[in-house]
Amino acid sequence: NFGAALLRAVGDSVTPLLFLILSSLMNVALDILFVVYLDFGVSGAAEATVISQYASGAGIFIYCLFRREFHISGKDRVWSREIFWDMSKLSLLTSLQQSIMNFGILLVQGLVNSFGTTVMAAFAAGVKIDTIAYSPLQDFGNAFSTYAAQNWGAGNKARIRQGVITAGKMIFLFSILASCLVSLLAPTLMGFFVPETAAEVIAVGAHYLRIEGSCYLGIGILFMLYGFYRAIKRAEMSVILTILSLGTRVVLAYFLSSFPEIGVTGTWLSIPIGWALADMYGIIKGYKLMGWR
Repeated sequence: NFGAALLRAVGDSVTPLLFLILSSLMNVALDILFVVYLDFGVSGAAEATVISQYASGAGIFIYCLFRREFHISGKDRVWSREIFWDMSKLSLLTSLQQSIMNFGILLVQGLVNSFGTTVMAAFAAGVKIDTIAYSPLQDFGNAFSTYAAQNWGAGNKARIRQGVITAGKMIFLFSILASCLVSLLAPTLMGFFVPETAAEVIAVGAHYLRIEGSCYLGIGILFMLYGFYRAIKRAEMSVILTILSLGTRVVLAYFLSSFPEIGVTGTWLSIPIGWALADMYGIIKGYKLMGWR
């Protein structure tokens, strides 16, 4: 991950992808060798993963050593308190954001569990489909973060604004496409994770996907805002947006689902509402910080 981040920072996103592909192929090959032919069982699958990860990590590290941009001389090997604190602040705040996000998800999961095993199974499968559907949106946000950070360092706010427009268009188009596919194919997608005999689970999961899946634009914008605020060294804003999004989601989920006529649908509705509120706050705050009109 460190090597991949270094390469992406200098505009090379192809090489990390190649190392990831090679690592994945090695993992599959070693899985077959260790589990099928050598009969190592579950431990063989674990060993295959570890070996492929170390091979990929060592490979990308050695590759970086030969890149001119990363050549380190004696004068570079000095302690910098400023750089240390900058990186610590960014890392700790990002870690806090992820922790808050997972804690909020646990609270929502606890509420979902109270509706019984059918809803639990539907939600578990729906979340997996969600993750696959909007993972590219998270990558758009990461790519925009790298781009914005480079231009922030160069003091080029005008180019950041151009990037906001371009990245926004990309996220909008992909979100609409993903929303249409997930909403239209919801029962079929549920069928990949749930047996066809579990018709009720598929129905509940499809209902969840049609509500949340139609609002992927909300989380796409949120990922972009996370990347933007990390890029301009305001990582605390990512924490605030996460608290706002998840706090709204948790409170609304418990409130709306308490009405019998709404039930578990209130839990599903609370998610895109939380995204929307965090998006509005993040966009307004971002424009003020950058002095844009």
